[in-house]
Amino acid sequence: MLVAKIKTFLGDEGGATAIEYALIATLIAMAIIASAIVLGDGIRGLFNNGTTEVLTTQTGKI
Repeated sequence: MLVAKIKTFLGDEGGATAIEYALIATLIAMAIIASAIVLGDGIRGLFNNGTTEVLTTQTGKI
């Protein structure tokens, strides 16, 4: 009886798929975080430049 349960447990691969999906999701999350870190300063610079342009052109018009 115990041997049969052990064989059933070792043959069950239902959890393996969930673990594989979790690993894929983790890799995707790491890629998104790395991209945000690498591109963060560039995007911040674009927004700062845009803000400066708007403030420069609108000074005295309000």
